[in-house]
Amino acid sequence: MKAPWNFLRFLPVAQRLIARGRIPALLLAVARKRSSNRGLLKGLREDLALFQSLGVAWWKGEYRAISTQAFISVVAALLYFLSPLDAIPDWIPGLGFIDDLAVLGWVMRKWSDELSAFRIWRDAQSPTKRAELDELPQQKETERL
Repeated sequence: MKAPWNFLRFLPVAQRLIARGRIPALLLAVARKRSSNRGLLKGLREDLALFQSLGVAWWKGEYRAISTQAFISVVAALLYFLSPLDAIPDWIPGLGFIDDLAVLGWVMRKWSDELSAFRIWRDAQSPTKRAELDELPQQKETERL
C-alpha cells in the first residue's frame, strides 16, 4: 500500500516534533483547526479524535504500546491536516479536506492493527480515564516545551 504522494515529506518533520517534545502544541493546533471547521466530514472528525486521544495518551506516558513508525505516521498525518499547503488547499470549499481524509484514511489502514489495539485499550479504561484522554494539554504545558 503506497503512501499518498505528498504525505512522505511530513514524516521527518513528525520525527523532529516528537524528539523535541512538541506533541502538546500539535494537539492544541489540531483542536483549534478542527473546531473552526465545522464542515469537516464525519470520518475525518472521528479519525482526528482517535489520533488526538492517542497523542494525549502517548504524551502522558499512559500508552506506549505502539511502534515508533506507527506513531510517527499518526503525528505526520496530524501535521498534514494542519498544513495549508497540501495536495488540495484547505481553503477550496468542498474539496479542501478530501486529501486530508485520504491521508488519515491511509494511516488508519496502514496501521490498523496498532490503532485497533489502542482503541481497545482506550475503550477498556474507566469513564474518568477516557475523559482525561479527551482532555488536551493546557496552554501553559505547551509553553514550557
